[in-house]
Amino acid sequence: MKLHEYISKRIFADYGIPIPEGKVAKSPHEAKQIAEEIGGQSIVKSQVLVGGRGKAGGIRLAETPAEAQKFAQEILGMEIKGLPVRKVLVDRAVQIQDELYLGVTNDRAARKPVMMASAEGGVNIEEVAERSPEKIIQCHIDPVMGIQNYQARDLAAGIDLSRELWRSFGKITHGLWEAYVENDATLAEINPLVVTADQKLLAVDGKMVIDDNALFRHPDLEELRDLDLEADSEIEARKHGLSYIKLDGDIGCMVNGAGLAMTTMDIIKLFGGEPANFLDIGGGASAEKVTAALNIILTDQNVKAVLFNIFGGITRCDLVAQGILDALQEVDTDVPMIVRLVGTNAREGRELLKKAEMKTADTLAEAAKMAVAAAKG
Repeated sequence: MKLHEYISKRIFADYGIPIPEGKVAKSPHEAKQIAEEIGGQSIVKSQVLVGGRGKAGGIRLAETPAEAQKFAQEILGMEIKGLPVRKVLVDRAVQIQDELYLGVTNDRAARKPVMMASAEGGVNIEEVAERSPEKIIQCHIDPVMGIQNYQARDLAAGIDLSRELWRSFGKITHGLWEAYVENDATLAEINPLVVTADQKLLAVDGKMVIDDNALFRHPDLEELRDLDLEADSEIEARKHGLSYIKLDGDIGCMVNGAGLAMTTMDIIKLFGGEPANFLDIGGGASAEKVTAALNIILTDQNVKAVLFNIFGGITRCDLVAQGILDALQEVDTDVPMIVRLVGTNAREGRELLKKAEMKTADTLAEAAKMAVAAAKG
């Protein structure tokens, strides 16, 4: 789950990372009031979870509170890369001498977190990595020990940071690490971390991505999820405890188990089809859950066939079959459906489907071939 800049920076401040004075506004009038409280120049920044806000006109420098109100009026009416701007962050403007990058993320190859720093801040770190990889200084962090002082010094030296700033840089690296760990983040970055004209370090922008699997430990952050980023079907799936991701194909998939779901999608592609979604109904799925899942699949207008692949371990195949039949009573559809049931109460489940004259298959390969043929036909 991505967090907006203003939320990320609030979290950073909680861990001792210096940020500019500022507040978020939902209206031009609020923006003017915040600018008046700040005094002097202010930066009005759109709060959308995409890059390129500045190029799109979503970041403006205001000389006066009246100008901040004017810019907020213009920005709040914008869409940036298809996302509506509903809030703006009004920050105190600062005199910038240098722009740096500092971030921490997961290095899956090394099986450790990695902290990265660069003297080229203010641009996408991916661009720097492609153009000048030697300008990105990295250090892997032992997740038990945490970041060590010598590592912070190595990063500071690697980006040629003035020695007068090493102490404050060290505090920021430790604060960023703690924010990353304690909030179960997969990414925490400051871009740019600026050196101001009066020789201070300041996080003028921030970004955090929280591991969805850990959100049960952070209900306060879960409440801040930006639904503009997500398809309606994915929002509905989460309400029912379903793992659902919309894809571009035309064969809807309902499977119990993430590994089996991936295998099912691969088999569909092997036989010339394209999956329309990833959907894991999980173990022990009830008939109500299956009904909800099928309703979600059928909201996708691209779906021309639906493949059910159920391995009955914890999940009872007869309950899944009943869920399918219950859903079909609620939804008027002529989309062909192919069901493969194996495991606990599979025979009872197939009997239910046979009575309803639904197509069934004994093997996954057979079911995939039937689904591809149905979608093409």
